[in-house]
Amino acid sequence: MGNRIGSYPRVRISGSGGRVVSQAGGVLLVETARRSGLADALSRALAPWRKPRAVHDPGKILLDIALAVALGGDCLADVAVLRAEPGVFGPVASDPTVSRLIDTLAATGPRALAAIRRARTDAREHVWKLAGQAAPNTQGQVTVDIDGVLVLAHSDKEAAAATWKKSYGHHPLMAFVDHGAAGTGEPVAALLRPGNAGSNTAADHITASRLALAQLPEKYRRGRHTLIRTDSGGGTHEFVNWLSACGRWLSYSVGMTITDAIHQAVLLVPATAWTPAIEHGGQVRAGAWVAEIAGDVLKGWPKGMRLIVRKERPHPGAQLRFTDADGMRLTCFATNTTHAPIAALELRHRLRARAEDRIRAARDTGLRNLPLHDAAQNQVWLEVVQLALDLLAWMPMLALTGDARRWEPKRLRLRLFSAAAQVVTTGRRRYLRFARHWPWTDVITTTFERLQALPNPG
Repeated sequence: MGNRIGSYPRVRISGSGGRVVSQAGGVLLVETARRSGLADALSRALAPWRKPRAVHDPGKILLDIALAVALGGDCLADVAVLRAEPGVFGPVASDPTVSRLIDTLAATGPRALAAIRRARTDAREHVWKLAGQAAPNTQGQVTVDIDGVLVLAHSDKEAAAATWKKSYGHHPLMAFVDHGAAGTGEPVAALLRPGNAGSNTAADHITASRLALAQLPEKYRRGRHTLIRTDSGGGTHEFVNWLSACGRWLSYSVGMTITDAIHQAVLLVPATAWTPAIEHGGQVRAGAWVAEIAGDVLKGWPKGMRLIVRKERPHPGAQLRFTDADGMRLTCFATNTTHAPIAALELRHRLRARAEDRIRAARDTGLRNLPLHDAAQNQVWLEVVQLALDLLAWMPMLALTGDARRWEPKRLRLRLFSAAAQVVTTGRRRYLRFARHWPWTDVITTTFERLQALPNPG
């Protein structure tokens, strides 16, 4: 019998190796935490929770958990990945110490959450200054997408409840800054809610918006430098009234439910009033049109609100709804932007779909489940998830270029963070030597050099 083609080599293994670092590519996240100022900011923010003669800094402990989550962990015990490599990650607290810190922060409640969020705000402002032209703004405006996330629970955790999809768990409301086509995005709010929380609860949308605005550098909190974008869950009178009251410094683009009044108004729109929908680059999208509707349908809504409807031919086999008209699928959104053509505004609103990519990345980064029992503990966990996602967004924004800047967490882990390296000490300096044959070694080394070239914070 001849040699089999494509067979794998036979190897033998032992556990006696040394001087090799697993997850060595995680050094890129460590350097990002250092250069962004996040490490120092967390240390200062959580100083009130450091006990006298404590060995471990609470800020370092929380950042270690976030690093473990960024590397793929999904529970507190996964900090063991960092503890095994002190040459890269430094001294890491024991599991009981980590658990005690989470319990302490959860017991403190809003005060601890505010401290963590303040540290993230300070670091974000520094990162965006470092990023310069790569900072997430389009023509001077930052876009914040708000959307709900269903997180399943398989045990009776506090605040878990039946969801609108007939599953069981929690329904956090999250907000993400959209980095646009050149990048990914970063989280700016995460509000823990029970599974039966409504998708269109106005009070929660207002709270999430306030948390998100507090995360942005100060110049984006006025002069309409921020766009709040939501699906139809945000299309409530109370939330739109709040957005309109903030109209001097906020723009909004909010999905609306097709009501009977809107449906009847669409039927009255003359054929000449419909404008072809567009795609990126201004190309016309075949089979889709947009129009602005006004009149009685706007009664009861804030002054200055515009209502824009899109109609398009449905895909073959798609089922139409009662609210669709003349064989066309209808969608609708409201905005207070006046300086752009309605086709451009509709394209801008449609790009809200990128929030689904951010949610997928969050699920891959600690949000697949909420690992703790108490609601207060899981709210702290949501802050940890956001810290991890911040690092995963800031590192590409500061040091990756081209297609690599759009790599999502799974790809970053597979190609960069999972790379192993040999530890070599020369002249009292420690070096990580990555394998020459690893396809992305050049990306790792170049990225690290770019990070190290950045100025130290403050």
